Amino acid sequence: MDASFSADIYISFPERDRFDYPPYIERVTGGYGGESMLIFGDEKACIYDCGMAYCHETLIENIENALEKHGKKTLDCVIISHTHYDHIGALPYIIRRWPQVVVYGAEKAVSVFKSQGARDTMKRLGKSAAATFGNGDEEILVDPLRVDVPVRDGDTISLGSLEIEVIETKGHTDCSLTYLIKPYKLMIASESTGVLRSSRLMHNAFIKSFAMSIESAKKLSAMDYNDLIIPHFGIVPRSYAKEHFNKYIECAEAEKQEILKWRDEGLSLEEIYKAFEEKYWNKSRNDAQPYEAFVENYVHSIGHILKNY
Repeated sequence: MDASFSADIYISFPERDRFDYPPYIERVTGGYGGESMLIFGDEKACIYDCGMAYCHETLIENIENALEKHGKKTLDCVIISHTHYDHIGALPYIIRRWPQVVVYGAEKAVSVFKSQGARDTMKRLGKSAAATFGNGDEEILVDPLRVDVPVRDGDTISLGSLEIEVIETKGHTDCSLTYLIKPYKLMIASESTGVLRSSRLMHNAFIKSFAMSIESAKKLSAMDYNDLIIPHFGIVPRSYAKEHFNKYIECAEAEKQEILKWRDEGLSLEEIYKAFEEKYWNKSRNDAQPYEAFVENYVHSIGHILKNY
C-alpha cells in the first residue's frame, strides 16, 4: 500500500465496483467531495453525510428521487461522520428542505457548529471547492447547522428493521464517528482510519492525533463486521475489508517516519511542507480535493507529528 498519489484517482477494485451498495443503501452524492448515502429501514430513511455545499441542489434532487423509489415520504434523520466542510457542507440546505429532520452527531460536533471560527473555515473551504468543482458563484451557507441528538460510543440509532451502532473513532478529528449497520454487519468507517483512492493508494488523515487514529484502527479491526465502506471511496470487497485497518496502520506509520526523517535531516518547517507537497500532491489529486484543503490538512498533520514525536 502506497501513501503517494498518481493519476488513477478513485479506481474500484476488480472484484467489486465501489458503488455496488446493498439494496438498503442508495448513493445520493451530488458532486465531487464527500460521499452521501441514504440508508433505509422499514420505518425511517437516514442520510449519512451531506457532501459539499456547492452541489446541494443535485444532492437534494437525488435524495428526493431515492425516497420516492423506496416509497418514503420524507427524510427522517441525518448521521454525520464529522464536522468538516466536505461532509456537512450541504447540511444547512437539507435542514431547510426537511426542517423536521433529526441530526445525530458527536457531542464535540455541537460546540464545533457553534464556533464562528469553524463556520468561517467551512465557508472559506466551501468557496474553494465551488471554485474548483462548481461554477464558483454558488451560495455557501453555514446556517442552520445543528446536532439535535448528541451520540456517544455504543449508542444505537433505530430505523426500524435496521439499527446503527455509533463507534467513536478519533484521530482525524475529535468528533469522528464510525457507524455499524445491524443486522448486516456493514461498517462505515471514519476518515480517522484512512481514505482509499484505489486498491494501491491510501490517504492518511491523522489531522488531530496520530496515536488516536492508530487506536481507532485497532479498535475497528477487532470488531465483528463483514462489509466495509470507506469515506470518499465506497464499498470494498470482503477480501480487503478485513485487511484495511492493518494496512492503514502500516501506511500511517510510514508517513510519520518520512516526516520525522525530513526533520532529522535538518529541513526547516517550510522545507518539510515543500517536500510533502512534492511527494503527495499532483494536479490529478485536485479531482478529489481542492488544493487549499490539502494544504490545510497537511499543515495540521505535520505540525502534530513534529510536536509529539
